[in-house]
Amino acid sequence: NVFVIAAILLERNLQSVANYLILSLAVADLLVAALVMPLGAVYEVSKEWTLGPELCDMWTASDVLCCTASILHLVAIALDRFWAVTKVDYIHQRSPKRVGGMIAVIWSVSFLISAAPMMGWKDPEWHERLRNKMCIISQDVGYQIFATITSFYLPLAVILVLYWRVYQAARKRIRRKIGTNAHSALCRGPVTISETTTFTRMSSQPSPEKTSNGSTLNGHPVDGGREDTTTSAVVAAVTSAAAAQVVPRHLRRREVESRKERKAAKTLGIITGAFVMCWLPFFILAVLMPLCTVSCHFNPYLIATFLWLGYFNSTLNPIIYTVFSPEFRNAFKRILCGRKRPFQRQSSRFSSVRFTRS
Repeated sequence: NVFVIAAILLERNLQSVANYLILSLAVADLLVAALVMPLGAVYEVSKEWTLGPELCDMWTASDVLCCTASILHLVAIALDRFWAVTKVDYIHQRSPKRVGGMIAVIWSVSFLISAAPMMGWKDPEWHERLRNKMCIISQDVGYQIFATITSFYLPLAVILVLYWRVYQAARKRIRRKIGTNAHSALCRGPVTISETTTFTRMSSQPSPEKTSNGSTLNGHPVDGGREDTTTSAVVAAVTSAAAAQVVPRHLRRREVESRKERKAAKTLGIITGAFVMCWLPFFILAVLMPLCTVSCHFNPYLIATFLWLGYFNSTLNPIIYTVFSPEFRNAFKRILCGRKRPFQRQSSRFSSVRFTRS
């Protein structure tokens, strides 16, 4: 997360409006590592809470605040990508004010969810657990239902719907591009052939001249039938060659676009799968614990494992949301290795060479 923040702050080409959400997500995940995980590690190792009720309140509130903000940022990023794919003019509407408003809403909602227990929304056994040196978030049924729905289940549903729509839109755009390219390729072939045929016929017609016996033949060659046959053979050969070139080119383009489609599906699958894998076990347990307090026994090690699996999502986020970006990868290399950015003129020359060869 520190690398993501440094890359966006230091690299001018990464200072785009869209990356403001990535920057704020990295801040939220960094706060999970700085404020939540150290005290959580002390609590797990010592097996008891000895830091008092005030710090317990602050720790649990920071836990809910940062983790909820991290999850809601994933929703905002999914929404931003959905608008970018489905709205043609969204790139002009994506202003710093709009993205800043989204970030403000994320942190405000996260603060309201996390501050509710500190304002009195606690279960009756909270003080008793604290006397027994246990520090966990309020187990009030109403609060847990409210917190889990707003922090996870509703964001999960929104993310699944948005990324499914993003995949469908990207797939439709790729296939539409295939059809357009194939149609334009087939249209270009006959036009070129027609021009070649016209040129051949015009160049094969000689100017009126006298034959060896002094008579004119009205501008037609003596062996005109043979000329027509030769021209037809040339046209047929060119037509066959052009058709043979168009079909493989179209198939290669379809294969390339299919790879893009599979890559898009893989990327969205990794993003969604990592989020579900890390947080779903904990939030299932978070709903079951206040509902089943008498007859159910929850293993403390299982609770700790699911909680830290959720924390692990804050480690995966900066990897997942930047590893697919060449700009971020190059920025990380420059930060680690101290490499200078190549000159713009060299990169443009390389691009022009590649364009000319293709």
